[in-house]
Amino acid sequence: MGRQKQRHISGLTALAAALLVTVTGCAGQTDSGQADSGPNGKGPTAQPTAEPTRGAPGGPPAGAGTLPGLPGAAEARARLAALKVAPQGSMTGYSRDKFPHWAEQGENCNTRETVLERDGTGVRRDSQCRAVSGSWLSVYDGKTVTKASGLDIDHMVPLANAWRSGANTWTQEKRKAFANDLTHPQLLAVSAVTNRSKGDQGPEEWQPPSRAYWCVYARAWTSVKATYGLTVTRAEKTELGTMLDTCGS
Repeated sequence: MGRQKQRHISGLTALAAALLVTVTGCAGQTDSGQADSGPNGKGPTAQPTAEPTRGAPGGPPAGAGTLPGLPGAAEARARLAALKVAPQGSMTGYSRDKFPHWAEQGENCNTRETVLERDGTGVRRDSQCRAVSGSWLSVYDGKTVTKASGLDIDHMVPLANAWRSGANTWTQEKRKAFANDLTHPQLLAVSAVTNRSKGDQGPEEWQPPSRAYWCVYARAWTSVKATYGLTVTRAEKTELGTMLDTCGS
């Protein structure tokens, strides 16, 4: 009986040790089997949200909306070479009302709210499609904005600049399409301060404070002007070439 009792106790000890190993092995894993320890190894914690970082050179920064229809650097250079050079036209007859915006895009949303959704991270809307929370990386100055009221939707080629370079001859319907273009790289959510410092100036007069965005900016500007058959001044064309040189080969 003494030997049987001893074997019984030894078996219970081994079983307890096996259970301890099993429990310990599971404690530091998530459902996917990946370790996810918190500070000082005290168990799982939610991972912090990383600040947006810039993407590859010549591309849009991570965390920012990707401009639709953005050409590569080589294509942009070819399109720039083909742009017609002409002096800026007159502002006679110009009015922002001749470029109706922001157009309705369905589900109570207009063009502005659509771009805010596209360019933001974690954007939440109310029943009227207004962005009530979220985070946006303003690519012109590299600053993070957490309130939609601090953002403007920039027309890559400003309405007044377009007017002076050919849009004065367009129909109202074409100007409306230009002002609400979600297909080409024409609209971008940026900090209000940078959009207002830009005004209606071309790249020969104003460039994004963040030089890291010059490549994308020049590609987008050139694409819009080429798509809509707008002219460029000699100084504008020269500066766009300089900005495209920041793209590398």
